[in-house]
Amino acid sequence: MNEDILKQKIQRWIVIVSVLILVGKFIAFYLTNSVGILTDAMESIVNVVAGFISLYSLRWAAKPKDKEHPFGHGKIELISASIEGLLISIAGGLIIYEGIQRLFSPAEIAKLDVGIIVVAVAGLLNYLMGWYSIKMGKKYNSIALVAGGKHLQSDTYSTIGLVIGLLLLYYTHIAWIDSALALIFGTIIIITGISILRKTVANLLDKADSEVLLNVAKCINKHRQPDWIDIHNTKVIRYGSFLYIDCDLTLPWFYNVIESHHACDKLRDTLITDFSDKIQVSIHSDPCMMKHCEHCEIKNCTSRKSEFVTLEDISLSNIIQSDEERNEHQNII
Repeated sequence: MNEDILKQKIQRWIVIVSVLILVGKFIAFYLTNSVGILTDAMESIVNVVAGFISLYSLRWAAKPKDKEHPFGHGKIELISASIEGLLISIAGGLIIYEGIQRLFSPAEIAKLDVGIIVVAVAGLLNYLMGWYSIKMGKKYNSIALVAGGKHLQSDTYSTIGLVIGLLLLYYTHIAWIDSALALIFGTIIIITGISILRKTVANLLDKADSEVLLNVAKCINKHRQPDWIDIHNTKVIRYGSFLYIDCDLTLPWFYNVIESHHACDKLRDTLITDFSDKIQVSIHSDPCMMKHCEHCEIKNCTSRKSEFVTLEDISLSNIIQSDEERNEHQNII
């Protein structure tokens, strides 16, 4: 099955189950009149809305690149996750407001045992959906699925605390416990929303992904060719499940255009093989300089100024250095 279609199918099932959970929680609130259960029901509204937004974003992200969107449509997933984080934060604020209101005007609570069972079952379903969504999101590099999964799991963690609090309320009949639960878990929900927003904003601003860059360095070291003298000025941008890599490759200065092109193609093919077919690599070739001689394995080089000592270290810190930082425009052989 096509990867994009599979992601949409996963999200579609998450939305369907989320709607069923939402209905169950509101039935539980109607039966109990517990503001604690209302907090869980309100967050489920966010789950459903965010689920539909994620489903739409996955469909949009699957569209192929075109003239208006040369890098594809993958960043819609980041926008989707940002909206989800914002909705979660708003829901948390509304829950806290309702909790404060109930603190001063307690309501009569009934059939709490039924409500506890419904909330516990819904929490278990949320956890299982969240676990699967995160697993598949990481497998297919979908930030929308990962963000949605983390949201569902955070809902489960708050549900565990909510169930404990509802049990205390059930056995003690202390009215303010219900409001306290709303205040505590409303705060937790806001923190979750802010956390998602911070991550998506960082991705929208193309913050450097150290993990991907480190994997790029490991890949290059693993398949290094003798004429790959040095690699630097590396940048990585993620658009949904697509990855765009840009770097500078230092080659022997005497290579002609065809030889340079073949060397760059070899590096590009290596990265595509180790990562996925959803990767676009742009490589700029630089000529070697005198300082590179001691790090160059090319044999029978008539222009060598010093003997080979050791290979240039292709590490995370080295591959991201710019030409200016490395002073690459001086002393060309």
